[in-house]
Amino acid sequence: MSAFIAACIFLLLITAFATHVFGLPANWLIILILWIWDLLNPEVTIPIQTYLLFLVFSFVGECIEFGLQTVGAKKYGASRSGNWGAIAGAIAGAIFGAPFLLGLGALAGAVIGAYFGCLGIELLNKRPVHEAKQAALGAMLGKVLGLSVKIGIGAVLLVQSFDVLF
Repeated sequence: MSAFIAACIFLLLITAFATHVFGLPANWLIILILWIWDLLNPEVTIPIQTYLLFLVFSFVGECIEFGLQTVGAKKYGASRSGNWGAIAGAIAGAIFGAPFLLGLGALAGAVIGAYFGCLGIELLNKRPVHEAKQAALGAMLGKVLGLSVKIGIGAVLLVQSFDVLF
């Protein structure tokens, strides 16, 4: 029976991992599900070191996501305010894109929002259109790469969760 419950929990973890597509905090959901399972299952205890490691990886994933967006924009010539515009645009794009495509619009909205957030601020700063588009492209590419790294970290958490459960 315990293996059946662990398998069900793992299916729940896979579902939580899939929420990356909707722009939800999937890595944090994986940790939360494991913690709840640990609380409800008295015969198994997950070491605190595992939780700390998962928390550190999730936090680093979030930092890398926004860091790569910033580095990408900077590399392509964005100003500091353009970077902030890209970050705000990514957040707004994820929120406003969520209702579209059955929730899948959140991911696309974050990427598109990073582009247009940076582009809008750079144009407001009186940058030439070509330079503003170049900076916005860097912000968008950095966002895509950052999301990829964060999803990769989520995959590592999922694999390690399998080891913890079984």
